[in-house]
Amino acid sequence: MPDTSTGSMGNTSVPSRRTVLAATAGMTTALALGGTAHAGPDGKHDDRKLRALIARMSLPEKVGQLFVMRVYGHSATAPDQADIDANLKEIGVRTAAELIAKYRVGGIIYFTWAHNTRDPHQIADLSNGIQRASLAQPRGLPVLVSTDQEHGIVCRVGEPATLFPGAMAIGAGGSRADARTLGRVAGQELRALGIRQNYSPVADVNVNPANPVIGVRSFGAEPAAVAGMVAAEVAGYQHSRQLAATAKHFPGHGDTAVDSHYGFPVITHTRGEWNQLDAPPFRAAIRAGIDSIMTAHIMVPALDDSGDPATLSRPILTGILREELGYDGLVVTDSLGMEGVRTKYGDDRVPVLALKAGVDQLLNPPSLDIAWNAVLKAVQDGELTEARLDESILRILRLKAKLRLFDAPYVSQGGVDRNVGTASHLRTADRIAERTTTLLVNADSTLPLSRRSHPKILVVGADPASPSGTTGPPTGVLAAALTELGFTATALSTGTAPSSAAIAKAVEAARAADAVVVGTYNVTASSTQKALVEQLLATGRPVVAVAVRNPYDVAHLPAVRAYLASYSWTDVELRAAARVIAGRVAPRGKLPVPVQQADDPTRVLYPIGHGLSYGRG
Repeated sequence: MPDTSTGSMGNTSVPSRRTVLAATAGMTTALALGGTAHAGPDGKHDDRKLRALIARMSLPEKVGQLFVMRVYGHSATAPDQADIDANLKEIGVRTAAELIAKYRVGGIIYFTWAHNTRDPHQIADLSNGIQRASLAQPRGLPVLVSTDQEHGIVCRVGEPATLFPGAMAIGAGGSRADARTLGRVAGQELRALGIRQNYSPVADVNVNPANPVIGVRSFGAEPAAVAGMVAAEVAGYQHSRQLAATAKHFPGHGDTAVDSHYGFPVITHTRGEWNQLDAPPFRAAIRAGIDSIMTAHIMVPALDDSGDPATLSRPILTGILREELGYDGLVVTDSLGMEGVRTKYGDDRVPVLALKAGVDQLLNPPSLDIAWNAVLKAVQDGELTEARLDESILRILRLKAKLRLFDAPYVSQGGVDRNVGTASHLRTADRIAERTTTLLVNADSTLPLSRRSHPKILVVGADPASPSGTTGPPTGVLAAALTELGFTATALSTGTAPSSAAIAKAVEAARAADAVVVGTYNVTASSTQKALVEQLLATGRPVVAVAVRNPYDVAHLPAVRAYLASYSWTDVELRAAARVIAGRVAPRGKLPVPVQQADDPTRVLYPIGHGLSYGRG
């Protein structure tokens, strides 16, 4: 069935279930076993039928089922030539369909940079093309399509899909109901696109302000509060039993000063500290019925003193996660291309050791050929048993059955129109965002700004790239939102490291304005953003600063008389900040993390729970 919008083999009219069953060997096999291996109305699976499916699989098919792989291109069969070239270079195949035919992968992960997520209708077509390619194989099985849609600063699917505030913003809002609503609405939209496993929520407790990889991706620094938000969001995502949430990164990535993408973090918590700080959100996720948990490429000597990352640690994944916490759901690795898991062992050993540790899904290895063949050889040589593979494959198939992928693997274009980026969903995201904006400082009642006394506003500051590739730039979004609210606002991007010339230009423009709004982004002691703000203050114009990522920026700029935290620079959060600046809504957010003094981290400048409203200085 040709996709008339792109000329590729997509799915603009979804094939009937009868056609699918007749045309695919995989479904024929399932029918021969006495019916499809589906989940019942209560979401429970039929292990007998699933085990029968596994028994009919060849060893190479079993190995493939364990892998979740990236693939370039907007189409499963007809990607752009540049994406074909990238696939040939990295994977040795031309298309997603060829990837499935060669390796029989059980999952595929979508990325913006892999050109998988151009727009909702294209994403749905890609998902259908992937399912069609897999189900057409001998003993074909549906594919579990996944992505990282955390919202906030990590989003793979952008506008016109609904984008919500990120985890720390939701933590600032303090509403578990909002967390649950986010999961429900975001899950509904992902399902409509054919994405059935979301690597969210982040269950890490961000107790280290210098954490370079988690930060605002966490709900906060208080374990019980994070646990409550995690459980609520999981309930929202999984309420329909058609999308799997993933709590990450076990056993807890919140107290690192090293990014595991580029290094090997070590967590020095004692076993008691781990129980108090890191474990509660994962326990809460398990109690909430979490479908999958992602591992962390970190070393925790108190939990395993072997020097291995948690992803490869049997004491952590089997001893603690499986046996102590009683979790029997799916365990997926973080990306196997990250340096944190590659430091100690070669790419051929990592997937084998992960499986021996207790992992079920092997995510995004740097070389699928090396990883796939290493697992195959490990079974052939007796290092791994086929029964061990069967154990993980059963969990994978259980989840596919629970998500009804055996019964309904395809999505429709009508479903995209009915569910993705609807007016109701967008209003919901705006309302939630309004409850998250946090007023940290408001000396002399600088805020709210009046369009009568301060009609001309200059918006300057950092313009980091959009998390989804579809929003921003932040200065432009803030200026447009303020203009809609009755001000005359102009935008001037000065960047995350403004030059002397950029600062001078901003200062000159500020003198012609009635007030200045400046967006700050991860300010440090040596950041030239400090010079920008200080020189803007010297003009005598009212200066309102908005921390568009980490709320810790405020500690480095004590002279600012009005400081807001938005926790991210996506449009929904910036528009909410603009409404707070203009006084259309009152600030309601409360810090979910403490902000320490810049010159003395042992002293807290603003504690957890700090947040002003109008009428209080």
